[in-house]
Amino acid sequence: MDFLKLIQSLDELLYEIMSWLIFYPVTLWRTLTRPLKMMDYSEAELGDTAGQQYTDTLSPPLFLMLTLAISHGVELSTVGESDVVTHKVGLSGLISDDSSLILLRVAFFSIFPLVMAARLVRARTVKLNRDTLKAPFYSQCYATAPFAMMVTGGSILMRMTAMEAMLAGFALLIFALLWFGSLQILWFAQHLRSGRWRAFGHASRAMVEALILFSVVSLLFG
Repeated sequence: MDFLKLIQSLDELLYEIMSWLIFYPVTLWRTLTRPLKMMDYSEAELGDTAGQQYTDTLSPPLFLMLTLAISHGVELSTVGESDVVTHKVGLSGLISDDSSLILLRVAFFSIFPLVMAARLVRARTVKLNRDTLKAPFYSQCYATAPFAMMVTGGSILMRMTAMEAMLAGFALLIFALLWFGSLQILWFAQHLRSGRWRAFGHASRAMVEALILFSVVSLLFG
């Protein structure tokens, strides 16, 4: 009986993994073309029962993790191993392989949805707890995945020797920050039902907090 349950579990796991080949591109396209609608969709899906959530897309945290895993694969095939794995400086000595590096990057980029979600909850003047934080955090994971992809792409280009590639990488990083920042202003304005200037203030504060925290943690592994 236990063996049959194991086979059934493997069947479900195989189907789930193979379905990512369809639903990852679908989720990525929708997030790139309609990011705000996807963020609203994320919150709406959390109201469904567990088995009915995200049936036609990937869940936001999974989407973010797969995006970083794919970006790391591109990095390996273009510029090689990251310095974090090879140099062993600071806390990077704890990063011994690509799997741990991907998990580290997931934790790093998860700082952005966490800080943005916490800022929204505080701006709403409601109690900050697991329940109030979850919906905005999930929404932000959808927005953070393309941002992480662009940041990783920019860093890959900047590691190349050609000056044109380095300039293109720098331009991509600037575009990523502007895209992500503009999206946050619209998101805060929508959820707080406020004007753009107030939303700009909340988005800017959260962005600065997230970037500072991201940079400080990155230095520990630098």
